[in-house]
Amino acid sequence: MTNEATLNPEQGSVWGGGNRPLGASYGKLMMWFFLISDALTFSGFLTAYGFMRFKFPTTWPVAEDVFTHFPFVSGEHPLLYVALMTFILIMSSVTMVLAVHFGHEMNKNKVILWLGLTVIGGFIFLGSQAWEWYHFIIGDKGAYELSNGEIVHFIDADGVRLSLSEVVHPGAAEHDGHGGHHAHFETTDVLHAVASNPEISARIPGLGQHENTINHDKLTSLMKDGQVVQGANMHRNEYGRSLFANFFFFITGFHGFHVFSGVVLNLVVFINVIGGTYERRGHYEMVEKVGLYWHFVDLVWVFVFTFFYLV
Repeated sequence: MTNEATLNPEQGSVWGGGNRPLGASYGKLMMWFFLISDALTFSGFLTAYGFMRFKFPTTWPVAEDVFTHFPFVSGEHPLLYVALMTFILIMSSVTMVLAVHFGHEMNKNKVILWLGLTVIGGFIFLGSQAWEWYHFIIGDKGAYELSNGEIVHFIDADGVRLSLSEVVHPGAAEHDGHGGHHAHFETTDVLHAVASNPEISARIPGLGQHENTINHDKLTSLMKDGQVVQGANMHRNEYGRSLFANFFFFITGFHGFHVFSGVVLNLVVFINVIGGTYERRGHYEMVEKVGLYWHFVDLVWVFVFTFFYLV
Protein backbone atom coordinates (compact mmCIF):
# COMPACT_ATOMS: atom_id res chain seq x y z
CA MET A 1 0.00 0.00 0.00
CA THR A 2 1.40 3.39 -0.99
CA ASN A 3 2.38 5.67 1.83
CA GLU A 4 0.69 8.97 0.96
CA ALA A 5 3.05 10.87 3.22
CA THR A 6 5.95 10.13 0.90
CA LEU A 7 4.04 11.59 -2.06
CA ASN A 8 2.84 14.74 -0.37
CA PRO A 9 5.25 17.70 -0.70
CA GLU A 10 3.78 19.28 2.39
CA GLN A 11 4.87 16.30 4.50
CA GLY A 12 8.57 17.09 3.91
CA SER A 13 9.32 14.22 1.51
CA VAL A 14 12.59 14.38 -0.45
CA TRP A 15 10.50 13.74 -3.56
CA GLY A 16 8.27 16.65 -2.83
CA GLY A 17 9.74 18.85 -5.53
CA GLY A 18 9.45 22.55 -5.01
CA ASN A 19 11.85 25.27 -6.12
CA ARG A 20 15.01 23.31 -5.18
CA PRO A 21 14.33 19.60 -5.82
CA LEU A 22 18.02 18.67 -5.63
CA GLY A 23 19.10 21.22 -3.08
CA ALA A 24 21.46 22.82 -5.60
CA SER A 25 22.33 26.48 -5.37
CA TYR A 26 21.58 28.84 -8.23
CA GLY A 27 25.26 29.08 -9.15
CA LYS A 28 25.81 25.34 -9.37
CA LEU A 29 22.57 24.86 -11.31
CA MET A 30 23.61 27.45 -13.88
CA MET A 31 27.02 25.82 -14.17
CA TRP A 32 25.34 22.49 -14.93
CA PHE A 33 23.19 24.14 -17.62
CA PHE A 34 26.29 25.63 -19.20
CA LEU A 35 28.19 22.33 -19.11
CA ILE A 36 25.31 20.47 -20.76
CA SER A 37 25.16 23.00 -23.61
CA ASP A 38 28.95 22.87 -23.98
CA ALA A 39 28.88 19.08 -24.05
CA LEU A 40 26.43 19.23 -26.97
CA THR A 41 28.79 21.59 -28.79
CA PHE A 42 31.76 19.26 -28.40
CA SER A 43 29.56 16.31 -29.39
CA GLY A 44 28.73 18.05 -32.67
CA PHE A 45 32.39 18.73 -33.43
CA LEU A 46 33.51 15.18 -32.66
CA THR A 47 30.60 13.70 -34.62
CA ALA A 48 31.63 15.76 -37.67
CA TYR A 49 35.20 14.52 -37.23
CA GLY A 50 33.95 10.94 -37.02
CA PHE A 51 31.99 11.27 -40.27
CA MET A 52 35.02 12.54 -42.17
CA ARG A 53 37.31 9.99 -40.53
CA PHE A 54 35.21 7.09 -41.79
CA LYS A 55 34.50 8.70 -45.15
CA PHE A 56 38.20 8.32 -45.98
CA PRO A 57 39.06 5.11 -44.09
CA THR A 58 42.25 4.23 -45.95
CA THR A 59 43.82 7.67 -46.46
CA TRP A 60 43.15 9.29 -43.08
CA PRO A 61 46.43 10.07 -41.23
CA VAL A 62 47.50 7.59 -38.55
CA ALA A 63 48.13 9.28 -35.20
CA GLU A 64 51.12 7.03 -34.44
CA ASP A 65 52.83 8.43 -37.55
CA VAL A 66 52.00 12.05 -36.73
CA PHE A 67 52.59 12.60 -33.01
CA THR A 68 55.99 11.01 -32.48
CA HIS A 69 58.05 13.70 -30.74
CA PHE A 70 59.01 13.88 -27.09
CA PRO A 71 60.76 16.96 -25.59
CA PHE A 72 64.55 16.67 -25.29
CA VAL A 73 64.47 13.02 -26.40
CA SER A 74 65.69 11.98 -29.85
CA GLY A 75 64.01 9.34 -31.93
CA GLU A 76 60.35 8.58 -32.48
CA HIS A 77 58.04 7.89 -29.55
CA PRO A 78 54.51 7.52 -30.94
CA LEU A 79 51.82 9.08 -28.72
CA LEU A 80 54.05 8.97 -25.63
CA TYR A 81 53.97 12.72 -25.02
CA VAL A 82 50.23 12.89 -25.67
CA ALA A 83 49.77 10.14 -23.07
CA LEU A 84 51.84 12.18 -20.60
CA MET A 85 49.71 15.27 -21.28
CA THR A 86 46.57 13.24 -20.66
CA PHE A 87 47.97 11.89 -17.40
CA ILE A 88 48.81 15.41 -16.19
CA LEU A 89 45.31 16.67 -16.96
CA ILE A 90 43.65 13.71 -15.24
CA MET A 91 45.83 14.17 -12.17
CA SER A 92 44.78 17.82 -12.06
CA SER A 93 41.21 16.55 -11.64
CA VAL A 94 42.39 14.55 -8.63
CA THR A 95 43.95 17.63 -7.05
CA MET A 96 40.73 19.56 -7.74
CA VAL A 97 38.69 16.88 -5.95
CA LEU A 98 40.96 17.26 -2.94
CA ALA A 99 40.62 21.05 -3.05
CA VAL A 100 36.82 20.74 -3.02
CA HIS A 101 36.98 18.16 -0.22
CA PHE A 102 39.05 20.38 2.04
CA GLY A 103 36.85 23.33 1.13
CA HIS A 104 33.92 21.46 2.64
CA GLU A 105 36.03 21.03 5.76
CA MET A 106 36.89 24.76 5.75
CA ASN A 107 40.60 23.91 5.67
CA LYS A 108 42.06 26.98 3.98
CA ASN A 109 45.67 25.82 3.82
CA LYS A 110 44.82 22.49 2.18
CA VAL A 111 42.58 24.22 -0.34
CA ILE A 112 45.49 26.53 -1.24
CA LEU A 113 47.80 23.55 -1.68
CA TRP A 114 45.57 21.41 -3.89
CA LEU A 115 44.03 24.22 -5.90
CA GLY A 116 47.53 25.58 -6.52
CA LEU A 117 48.61 22.20 -7.86
CA THR A 118 45.54 22.18 -10.11
CA VAL A 119 46.56 25.53 -11.59
CA ILE A 120 50.12 24.28 -12.14
CA GLY A 121 48.81 21.15 -13.89
CA GLY A 122 46.67 23.31 -16.16
CA PHE A 123 49.63 25.50 -17.13
CA ILE A 124 51.75 22.41 -17.88
CA PHE A 125 49.03 21.01 -20.12
CA LEU A 126 48.68 24.30 -22.01
CA GLY A 127 52.43 24.51 -22.51
CA SER A 128 52.51 20.92 -23.71
CA GLN A 129 49.71 21.56 -26.17
CA ALA A 130 51.52 24.63 -27.52
CA TRP A 131 54.65 22.53 -27.97
CA GLU A 132 52.66 19.84 -29.81
CA TRP A 133 51.04 22.43 -32.09
CA TYR A 134 54.47 23.86 -32.89
CA HIS A 135 55.83 20.52 -34.06
CA PHE A 136 52.65 19.75 -35.97
CA ILE A 137 52.84 23.09 -37.80
CA ILE A 138 56.54 22.99 -38.74
CA GLY A 139 56.28 19.35 -39.80
CA ASP A 140 58.45 16.32 -39.48
CA LYS A 141 59.95 14.75 -42.59
CA GLY A 142 58.09 16.64 -45.29
CA ALA A 143 55.89 15.33 -48.09
CA TYR A 144 54.88 16.05 -51.66
CA GLU A 145 51.55 17.03 -53.18
CA LEU A 146 51.06 15.30 -56.53
CA SER A 147 49.33 16.73 -59.58
CA ASN A 148 46.16 14.81 -58.62
CA GLY A 149 46.09 16.51 -55.20
CA GLU A 150 47.21 13.50 -53.18
CA ILE A 151 49.82 13.88 -50.43
CA VAL A 152 52.58 11.24 -50.62
CA HIS A 153 55.55 10.27 -48.46
CA PHE A 154 58.79 9.16 -50.08
CA ILE A 155 60.07 5.68 -49.24
CA ASP A 156 63.20 3.71 -50.08
CA ALA A 157 63.46 0.22 -51.58
CA ASP A 158 62.79 -1.33 -48.15
CA GLY A 159 59.63 0.70 -47.59
CA VAL A 160 61.21 2.97 -44.96
CA ARG A 161 59.99 6.56 -45.06
CA LEU A 162 62.51 9.14 -46.19
CA SER A 163 62.67 12.76 -45.14
CA LEU A 164 63.07 15.44 -47.79
CA SER A 165 66.62 15.91 -46.52
CA GLU A 166 67.39 12.24 -47.15
CA VAL A 167 65.87 12.51 -50.64
CA VAL A 168 67.74 15.64 -51.69
CA HIS A 169 70.97 14.99 -49.75
CA PRO A 170 71.34 11.22 -49.30
CA GLY A 171 73.44 10.42 -46.21
CA ALA A 172 73.70 14.05 -45.10
CA ALA A 173 70.88 13.68 -42.54
CA GLU A 174 73.06 11.35 -40.48
CA HIS A 175 75.24 14.31 -39.54
CA ASP A 176 72.37 16.69 -38.79
CA GLY A 177 70.99 16.69 -35.28
CA HIS A 178 67.48 17.28 -36.59
CA GLY A 179 67.77 15.06 -39.63
CA GLY A 180 67.47 18.17 -41.77
CA HIS A 181 63.69 18.02 -41.33
CA HIS A 182 63.27 21.72 -40.56
CA ALA A 183 65.21 23.01 -43.56
CA HIS A 184 63.32 24.48 -46.50
CA PHE A 185 63.36 22.50 -49.77
CA GLU A 186 62.50 23.74 -53.25
CA THR A 187 60.19 21.72 -55.46
CA THR A 188 62.70 21.64 -58.32
CA ASP A 189 65.40 20.15 -56.09
CA VAL A 190 63.09 17.38 -54.91
CA LEU A 191 61.93 16.66 -58.48
CA HIS A 192 65.51 16.29 -59.69
CA ALA A 193 66.54 14.11 -56.74
CA VAL A 194 63.62 11.70 -57.15
CA ALA A 195 64.04 11.48 -60.93
CA SER A 196 67.72 10.59 -60.55
CA ASN A 197 67.17 7.88 -57.92
CA PRO A 198 65.12 4.90 -59.21
CA GLU A 199 65.04 3.32 -55.73
CA ILE A 200 62.73 6.03 -54.44
CA SER A 201 59.00 5.39 -54.57
CA ALA A 202 56.13 6.79 -52.52
CA ARG A 203 52.99 5.88 -50.64
CA ILE A 204 49.83 7.71 -49.67
CA PRO A 205 49.76 8.08 -45.88
CA GLY A 206 46.90 6.60 -43.91
CA LEU A 207 45.54 3.34 -42.59
CA GLY A 208 45.89 1.74 -46.02
CA GLN A 209 49.34 3.15 -46.72
CA HIS A 210 50.94 -0.21 -47.45
CA GLU A 211 48.40 -0.84 -50.21
CA ASN A 212 48.67 2.73 -51.56
CA THR A 213 52.21 2.50 -52.93
CA ILE A 214 53.24 4.40 -56.07
CA ASN A 215 56.19 3.05 -58.05
CA HIS A 216 59.03 5.25 -59.23
CA ASP A 217 57.97 5.69 -62.87
CA LYS A 218 54.40 6.65 -62.02
CA LEU A 219 55.64 8.87 -59.21
CA THR A 220 57.93 10.97 -61.43
CA SER A 221 55.05 11.45 -63.85
CA LEU A 222 52.61 12.60 -61.15
CA MET A 223 55.17 14.91 -59.53
CA LYS A 224 55.54 17.23 -62.53
CA ASP A 225 52.81 19.69 -61.55
CA GLY A 226 53.03 19.10 -57.79
CA GLN A 227 54.77 20.87 -54.95
CA VAL A 228 56.66 20.29 -51.73
CA VAL A 229 54.62 20.29 -48.52
CA GLN A 230 56.33 20.89 -45.18
CA GLY A 231 54.29 21.01 -42.00
CA ALA A 232 50.57 21.49 -41.61
CA ASN A 233 48.17 24.39 -41.93
CA MET A 234 44.54 24.94 -42.89
CA HIS A 235 45.30 24.37 -46.59
CA ARG A 236 47.95 21.66 -46.74
CA ASN A 237 49.04 18.90 -44.43
CA GLU A 238 52.19 16.85 -44.89
CA TYR A 239 50.71 14.03 -42.79
CA GLY A 240 47.83 13.41 -45.19
CA ARG A 241 44.40 14.89 -45.77
CA SER A 242 44.07 18.57 -44.96
CA LEU A 243 40.76 17.86 -43.21
CA PHE A 244 42.70 16.14 -40.45
CA ALA A 245 44.69 19.30 -39.78
CA ASN A 246 41.55 21.45 -39.94
CA PHE A 247 39.79 19.33 -37.34
CA PHE A 248 42.93 19.08 -35.23
CA PHE A 249 43.42 22.83 -35.04
CA PHE A 250 39.75 23.58 -34.46
CA ILE A 251 38.82 20.93 -31.90
CA THR A 252 42.06 20.81 -29.88
CA GLY A 253 42.21 24.60 -30.07
CA PHE A 254 38.64 24.89 -28.82
CA HIS A 255 39.42 22.52 -25.98
CA GLY A 256 42.66 24.39 -25.26
CA PHE A 257 40.65 27.61 -24.95
CA HIS A 258 38.47 25.85 -22.37
CA VAL A 259 41.55 24.74 -20.45
CA PHE A 260 42.93 28.28 -20.56
CA SER A 261 39.60 29.64 -19.29
CA GLY A 262 39.61 27.03 -16.52
CA VAL A 263 43.13 27.97 -15.47
CA VAL A 264 42.15 31.65 -15.30
CA LEU A 265 39.05 30.84 -13.22
CA ASN A 266 41.05 28.57 -10.92
CA LEU A 267 43.72 31.23 -10.54
CA VAL A 268 41.15 33.90 -9.59
CA VAL A 269 39.57 31.56 -7.03
CA PHE A 270 43.05 30.61 -5.77
CA ILE A 271 43.86 34.29 -5.12
CA ASN A 272 40.52 34.72 -3.36
CA VAL A 273 41.24 31.70 -1.16
CA ILE A 274 44.59 33.19 -0.14
CA GLY A 275 42.84 36.48 0.62
CA GLY A 276 40.33 34.75 2.88
CA THR A 277 37.28 35.67 0.78
CA TYR A 278 35.56 32.33 1.25
CA GLU A 279 36.51 32.12 4.90
CA ARG A 280 34.52 35.30 5.44
CA ARG A 281 31.59 33.95 3.42
CA GLY A 282 31.58 30.84 5.54
CA HIS A 283 31.76 28.39 2.63
CA TYR A 284 33.93 27.36 -0.35
CA GLU A 285 31.15 26.75 -2.85
CA MET A 286 32.98 28.76 -5.52
CA VAL A 287 35.78 26.17 -5.44
CA GLU A 288 33.19 23.48 -6.09
CA LYS A 289 31.65 25.42 -9.00
CA VAL A 290 34.95 25.95 -10.80
CA GLY A 291 35.73 22.32 -9.97
CA LEU A 292 32.68 21.22 -11.96
CA TYR A 293 33.98 23.14 -14.96
CA TRP A 294 37.49 21.70 -14.57
CA HIS A 295 36.21 18.12 -14.38
CA PHE A 296 34.18 18.74 -17.54
CA VAL A 297 37.27 20.00 -19.38
CA ASP A 298 39.16 16.86 -18.32
CA LEU A 299 36.32 14.58 -19.39
CA VAL A 300 36.08 16.23 -22.81
CA TRP A 301 39.81 15.69 -23.33
CA VAL A 302 39.31 11.94 -22.79
CA PHE A 303 36.95 11.95 -25.78
CA VAL A 304 39.22 14.21 -27.87
CA PHE A 305 42.17 11.94 -27.04
CA THR A 306 40.17 8.87 -28.05
CA PHE A 307 38.92 10.32 -31.35
CA PHE A 308 42.19 11.89 -32.52
CA TYR A 309 44.87 9.63 -31.14
CA LEU A 310 43.38 6.17 -30.57
CA VAL A 311 40.71 5.57 -33.23
